[in-house]
Amino acid sequence: MSNIPETGRTQRVQIRLIIIQVLVFSLLLTLGGRLWYLQIRNGQEYTDEAKSNHVQQVVQPAVRGSILDARGVPLADNETRLVVSANRTDLMKMDDDGKGVLTRLADVLGMKPKDVFDKIRLCDAKTPQPCWNGSPYQPIPVTDEATTQQALQIRERAEDFPGITAEPTAVRRYAAPGKANTAQVLGYLSPVTDEEITKAKDTDSPYLRSDQVGRSGLERTYDKELRGKAGVTRYEVDNLGRVIGQAKDDKAEPGSSVVTSIDARVQAVAEYELNDAMKVARTQFDKNTNENYKADSGAVVVMEAKTGRVVAMASLPDYDPNAWVGGISGKDYARMTNKKSNYPLLNRGIQGQAAPGSIFKVVSTAASIQAGYPFDGHYPCTSSYTAEGHTYQNFESENFGPISIGRALEVSCDTVFYALGYQQWQKDGGMKPKKNAKDWFFKTAHQFGLGKETGIDLPNEVTGRVPDRQWKKDFWKANKDTWCEQAKQWPKKKDFHTVLAHENCLEGMKLHAYDSINYAIGQGDTLVTPIQMATIYSAISNGGTLYDPTVGKAIVSPDGKHVSMVGPKPHGKLPASAKTLKAMDGALAGVAIRGTAAWRFGGWPQDKIPMHAKTGTAEVYGKQTTSWFATYTKDYSIVMTISQGGTGSGASGPAVRNIYDALYGLDDSGKQDLKKALLPHPEKSLPKIQHDGSIDAPTIKPYDPDSQKVPAEQTLAAVLGRRD
Repeated sequence: MSNIPETGRTQRVQIRLIIIQVLVFSLLLTLGGRLWYLQIRNGQEYTDEAKSNHVQQVVQPAVRGSILDARGVPLADNETRLVVSANRTDLMKMDDDGKGVLTRLADVLGMKPKDVFDKIRLCDAKTPQPCWNGSPYQPIPVTDEATTQQALQIRERAEDFPGITAEPTAVRRYAAPGKANTAQVLGYLSPVTDEEITKAKDTDSPYLRSDQVGRSGLERTYDKELRGKAGVTRYEVDNLGRVIGQAKDDKAEPGSSVVTSIDARVQAVAEYELNDAMKVARTQFDKNTNENYKADSGAVVVMEAKTGRVVAMASLPDYDPNAWVGGISGKDYARMTNKKSNYPLLNRGIQGQAAPGSIFKVVSTAASIQAGYPFDGHYPCTSSYTAEGHTYQNFESENFGPISIGRALEVSCDTVFYALGYQQWQKDGGMKPKKNAKDWFFKTAHQFGLGKETGIDLPNEVTGRVPDRQWKKDFWKANKDTWCEQAKQWPKKKDFHTVLAHENCLEGMKLHAYDSINYAIGQGDTLVTPIQMATIYSAISNGGTLYDPTVGKAIVSPDGKHVSMVGPKPHGKLPASAKTLKAMDGALAGVAIRGTAAWRFGGWPQDKIPMHAKTGTAEVYGKQTTSWFATYTKDYSIVMTISQGGTGSGASGPAVRNIYDALYGLDDSGKQDLKKALLPHPEKSLPKIQHDGSIDAPTIKPYDPDSQKVPAEQTLAAVLGRRD
């Protein structure tokens, strides 16, 4: 028996009862407070959410507008495919969650059951692709490549495939008319992200979760116009997800079409000629590196000289934008984004930047005139030029004696421009610049539009670089710690990188003589893009107006009743008088007649279609030379560049000549046949729009290079080894 008194036991029981009562009351108070918070304080908010949870949306995607060339030929449009879709709502009502139906479906489509299961699972943070990121009440596409026989099996055996549909649906197509790929200009589509949906929520063009959006090129720039407005049907559902009625139905509105200034025929020629020039360059031996030229990438831009409209823009390596339709495979994505394939997603027409070499000399010419040097003065074109203890060679050590700046452009005399750059550097104070240093060579480059975007209506354009005093200071601040650390090995170690790091550590913020000397001939740290140089040479052609380059020409509503033009827009004037521009124009014509590009224009009808040109061969440390060829007529400017391709006239010259021959319909002797001419004058009008909004599109044939032959002595293989 216990020795504890009875009164002690009673007190303990009472204490325990009190504790239990306190806990019970506390829990009741907590529960009551929570109920008050949910039902009274935030009652309306949760009521609204509960109501919205019982209204589900089913989206009918709008038909995306087409992207057309200047004559109405579709570059990107839609094709009808048989799309097989699964309705999760119907499948989830089945005892096995529809696995039996999906397994039978996989057998009909020739797919693995797991692949079909994965296609219709819902996306979340833990679920990898493939998965569905749209509404669970939306029919989920399983494939857009069903055959007619497969679709008929599904529809005829409807009892075996409840919740499965097989219907014709519009799917994006990149047509490549006449083999004009136009990939980087067009861009591609991919599903919208949650971040984009949130960001566009309160705008006049919100995204739906099922939307496909433009990721690059024209698909991105004109996404809002092309996308249209999806149709939305709202259904009332109960708490088990069963549809109990229809709340509202908004019909889909198709997107507008974008008419471009691209001519698919010229685009096909530009792509072929660029590719062919690069292939031939790879067969040629580079004496400097003792191996064949790599010719690993390139670009060409064909532009209307008087408007800035882009007629063709090719970039290599390229890719097939159709690979993105229906979701890109991991293998294709890896190929498009890795170093080994040299990044084909890049549009090198607007994103490829390199030292321009001698095609930059038009800028240096204008700078020299602004600095007070007479165009027709006498300047020694010697085989070399020495300044500040360094000797700079003229190309192939040529010596033309005293010549004008115009003649220096014609024969591309480096030493004339070396001297002009150095003398102006001295006038500005050299290593101790004056407070009011004119910096004409850098100022003029900025006035030509270099070092900034041209304003083209394509996304992700790069700016290039004008390495002026401010850039030198900023670059030094960003890199001085690295340079100074590497410079600690000097003077024990005197390899190129260590010596350069030592010098940059001490004086990397200063503009040296060699900076100005190399800059004057388009070398050193200067970077430009093909679109920038095409814009500049177009401006020289049209009398000095710099235009924002454009690819879009007009937006046409689905019914064809509303047309919004995308007009030429000037953004500046060249810093040169009419007299100077006329003199430069004459010198650049001389380049094509008797200068460094003359051997590329044998038989050209100069009296009828005056040709102007400038060759460029840019040296790049650690790489082979970059080929540049910049040209213009009264109608067009064409600029081509090939990375690690050799000389300007050698690698790019024949291809540019062939593009001009195709444009104007010229034969080997320079005789013009307008019936063969693709575009002897820029296209001013829009394609004909029918009453129903459709646009007539002519058919085009693939480019036949044999129809535009140049003389045997002018062929690329025969003359690529020659120098500028």
